[in-house]
Amino acid sequence: MKKKLLIIGASGHGKVIADIALKMNKWEKIAFIDDNKSIKSLIGIEVIGTTEQIHDYLEDYQIFVGIGNNDTRQKIYEMLNNIGADIPVLIHPNAVVGKQVEIGIGTAIMAGAVINCSTKIGKGCIINTGSTIDHDNYIEDFVHISPGAHLAGTVKVGQGSWLGIGSIISNNVIITNGCMLGAGAVVIKNITEPGVYVGVPVRRI
Repeated sequence: MKKKLLIIGASGHGKVIADIALKMNKWEKIAFIDDNKSIKSLIGIEVIGTTEQIHDYLEDYQIFVGIGNNDTRQKIYEMLNNIGADIPVLIHPNAVVGKQVEIGIGTAIMAGAVINCSTKIGKGCIINTGSTIDHDNYIEDFVHISPGAHLAGTVKVGQGSWLGIGSIISNNVIITNGCMLGAGAVVIKNITEPGVYVGVPVRRI
């Protein structure tokens, strides 16, 4: 394994990613790159370049996309994958991950998250602080499960969807690709059309 980690995105989400990486204690050096050249460091970690220089770091660094926006994260992830970057998985030491859980590369599991057995998490996902994902879930690629969201058993969340803070998903529910759930939303039946959903239970707006 490479002994250095490069995080793309020196902003709020990138800061949390760096904090997880520090707590994992796997890398001898952690650095950021960001296209905002005015940012020189973040939480004491140096910004060493921009994305134009990414090829310079492929040999020595694992590279992780520390950007919260699903679409942007997906585009950068796919660029990294195409150029052969070594993309890790980041799991906070205080997260709980059950048996037979699959986690795709480029996914971050935050502090206090719980992922129960036989669940599959796709590539480039964010499983945010204190969220819970119960047994036999399938979270597709580039999904963001926000802090305090709770998913019951046998839930499927489609690619690129974003589940807002404190949202609740009942068991055996399918949420299609490209959905956005508002804060505190409650989903009790399948969502079959992309869109923005809010309320208890949710309605499309």
